[in-house]
Amino acid sequence: MSASRRPALLSTDPELASFVAAEEVLQAQTLRLIPSENYVSAAVLEASGTVLQNKYSEGYPGRRYYEGQQNIDRVEALAIERAKGLFGVDHANVQPYSGSPANLAVYLAFAKPGDTVMGMALPMGGHLTHGWGVSATGSWFRGVQYGVRADTGLIDYDAVRDLALAERPKLIFCGGTALPRTIDFAAFAEIAREAGSILVADVAHIAGLIAGGAHPSPVDHVDVVSTTTHKTLRGPRGAMLMCREEHAKAIDKAVFPGLQGGPHNQTTAGIAVALHEAAQPSFTAYAHQVVANAKALAAALLQNGFDLVSGGTDNHLILIDLTGKDVPGKIAAKALDRAGIVVNYNTVPFDPRKPFDPSGVRIGTPSLTSRGLSTEHMPLVADWIARSVDAAAKGDEQALAAIRAEVTDLMAAFPAPGLPLS
Repeated sequence: MSASRRPALLSTDPELASFVAAEEVLQAQTLRLIPSENYVSAAVLEASGTVLQNKYSEGYPGRRYYEGQQNIDRVEALAIERAKGLFGVDHANVQPYSGSPANLAVYLAFAKPGDTVMGMALPMGGHLTHGWGVSATGSWFRGVQYGVRADTGLIDYDAVRDLALAERPKLIFCGGTALPRTIDFAAFAEIAREAGSILVADVAHIAGLIAGGAHPSPVDHVDVVSTTTHKTLRGPRGAMLMCREEHAKAIDKAVFPGLQGGPHNQTTAGIAVALHEAAQPSFTAYAHQVVANAKALAAALLQNGFDLVSGGTDNHLILIDLTGKDVPGKIAAKALDRAGIVVNYNTVPFDPRKPFDPSGVRIGTPSLTSRGLSTEHMPLVADWIARSVDAAAKGDEQALAAIRAEVTDLMAAFPAPGLPLS
């Protein structure tokens, strides 16, 4: 791929242009299995790189602190209306810069430093911003964590209820980053009601599945929905907060002026495009195919002798416990990368190893589904993973190179959306 597709960048900064071109080739030729990654469309890429970048827009549509907002207001209002329509919410704020700042805004809206907050423990599949100790949310607030059962890998809702009633947290977060099973939002809502807590659904990973009807929606059960706009939603790197009308003022005030200044208008435009795309029938088919592919891949991995946390998946994500393979997650992930299969090493519940050298790898099917791969390809993907892990155990670099060639050949037959490569 030549950097000449970006003549101004190539002329001004050829070194940086070469890095971008190399990344395009890498994304085109590798099998991307990180569940938090995806390919955005060419339309989203174009919207994210417009002259909207040039405008500063503190405030909200019709209530800005800068003039010249005639077009910016329309862009943001369009994104808001599309979010409300797609997810069926009363109110949407599309300004948060990313998922972690969005979650911080929820704290600012409803809690005070020192308040008790409750979320899934990070090693069990939760997120840093759900009150985990190394996060600001665990430093500024008193975080208490729930987890999963050791025998099933599933959330024990009775244990969640017991903890909530004992601690009476101001906020309860449901959702996480390594949860392969359907979240029972109704059960969480009943627990939050009993405990007198504000319930927040962090659906960053599954927002696209919800939009496409492939995962139950939390909207009728929770006070606030927090999500990123990339991952399964296939938008730019941004975030949204959605809530009931009664919480709209608190959420908006927390985002601006509480935490940030002007929104990134070019990102807002990309979000608007992604929401429009997610409202199309083709996206519904995509969301359901993501889940079908993940289930087929999980079944094939089980047939290849892998241990999967909770025994499988209901969504886009699979968490593999490599303890039985006697290959640490980090070593496996790096070997898979050399084989052209991009994953991330990850802790598994009750992991005896350290987070930076854990026992598992986390994979998912959003990106490969965006390229058009289907259930018929999942046994081959599972075979590649099995061969790569075996090669990692043996230190067989020739085997990894052979797999990479196979991966490159298949990827050439399924071009990635948005990549300017033939």
